[in-house]
Amino acid sequence: MLVTDQHPHNKSIMVSLLGRPNAGKSTLINNLLGFDLSIVSHKPQTTRNSFHCAFTVDRTEIVLVDNPGIHKSGQELNIRMNGQAQMGAEGSDLNIILLDATKDNLAQVFRDFYADLKKELTKTWVVFNKIDLQGELKKDFDAIFNELKSEFPFLEKSFAISAKEGEGVHLLIGELCDSAEGGPHLYPNGDVSNKNMRFFASEYIREQLFKTLKEELPYEVAVTIDEFSEATDPTSKVRAKISATVLVNRAGQRAIVVGSKGSVIKQVGSEARKKIEAMMGGIVHLNLHVKISEKWFKNNFVLEEIGLPRVRESKRVWRKR
Repeated sequence: MLVTDQHPHNKSIMVSLLGRPNAGKSTLINNLLGFDLSIVSHKPQTTRNSFHCAFTVDRTEIVLVDNPGIHKSGQELNIRMNGQAQMGAEGSDLNIILLDATKDNLAQVFRDFYADLKKELTKTWVVFNKIDLQGELKKDFDAIFNELKSEFPFLEKSFAISAKEGEGVHLLIGELCDSAEGGPHLYPNGDVSNKNMRFFASEYIREQLFKTLKEELPYEVAVTIDEFSEATDPTSKVRAKISATVLVNRAGQRAIVVGSKGSVIKQVGSEARKKIEAMMGGIVHLNLHVKISEKWFKNNFVLEEIGLPRVRESKRVWRKR
């Protein structure tokens, strides 16, 4: 279909962000967007689903694909998360691999990551992130990149940034704009993602679980949306009614998430509701309850419900509602 309602000088580029867990992909995305869309926490493997995050600089649309961090694991949940990252690189105009600049022997860190990615890449840039946390001993990022480029010819450019502080990010944005090619915008009407509010509601609830419980939070936790009813009346102050379930693996985990007299889950719901309301622009009624779903991370039905379909490396897992 010929697009005729967009400016003829529009440009667009789709960029897949790849890296290890906690490399700073979501932090970089939030910095570029100017608000917190992608959830961030101290927990590794926070991002579980690949999704688009779009923003525009002048007439250039930059679509970032936020992907789960690639990691080694034989658990079905993690196998499917790795599969999300592998698929996230497909169809992109450019790949960016984020490396944690505080790690030792960054060239070897890259080699190990690329081996675990198990996917051939073409046009790729390397971004050394967290340069604000290096300490007194500064690394020679140009030398590290040149070493990698001699071994991996698909690498084109490198950048040293701090996604958290914003240092060097403007240089990256400028190069992305220069690399974009002429063409219509994928999100011309102000949308910022290919995921709907139902998805982000579950993400923001999970984010508040991370923030509220910190180290107490079991990794074996998931959030499913049971009901999401948006207001049909545009004048209504209530924008949506949402009912969600927090899934845990064992009874002891449920006690942690619920808290004394329900104090923890109430706090989680209150903070998550504020963030959902900010995105939806109105009042949201949010109801949460906690359910024990033994080995939900091996339950095909649950994994598909939270957006993690089977991949080629998937094991045979049981399916039960």
